Amino acid sequence: MKHGKKYRESLKKYDSSQAYDVQKACELVKELKYAQFDETVEAHICLKLDKSQSVRDTLVFPHQFRGEKKVLVFCKEDRIKEALDAGAAYAGADEYIEKVKGGWLDFDVAVATPDMMKDVGRLGMVLGRKGLMPNPKTGTVTNDITAAIGELKKGRVEFRTDKGGVIHMPVGKVSMDASQVAENISALLAEVARKRPSTAKGGYVKSVSVNSTMGPGVWVDYKEAE
Repeated sequence: MKHGKKYRESLKKYDSSQAYDVQKACELVKELKYAQFDETVEAHICLKLDKSQSVRDTLVFPHQFRGEKKVLVFCKEDRIKEALDAGAAYAGADEYIEKVKGGWLDFDVAVATPDMMKDVGRLGMVLGRKGLMPNPKTGTVTNDITAAIGELKKGRVEFRTDKGGVIHMPVGKVSMDASQVAENISALLAEVARKRPSTAKGGYVKSVSVNSTMGPGVWVDYKEAE
């Protein structure tokens, strides 16, 4: 892949073969920034997994960097007021199922009560493709919709491995203090370690790198806890 002049100039400012501690890596990402917008800082965690394994969970970062999420709750009529009072942007059943079927996706995350999943499941082709399908594993299929909305409003995010066993995750903005981004990365690494499959062999975390949207990657010196 051919990179532009600014990218190549950034590569001259550090040793791209060296791994740095999390704090220093985040400081370097800020120094290597060259775009004129507030770039997102991304972490990439490569895991040693076999084809049958995957890692998926949610967390709330210590330092938020995204705008407030617009939440849609699929629920029966008797729970609409509860959902709206808890901060949902939209709540209802058939009306919103039909809207989504028609292509309406003016929300950032969907929550559903268990009794709605039979109907919501029919939206798999629409919601699944956008990564918006409610799922018990991520706390978005629940009877405690007040708690779920509260966590989502605080910035709860989902992480998951792709087909290659890599987690790609936004962890901050280059305008943030490097220490705040470093704390977010450390929180993500702790959750990834906690979700280690029981059958995973040694060397679970193969590599960790961090970069801004346009900038070059910086290796993170990460050691798994014994």
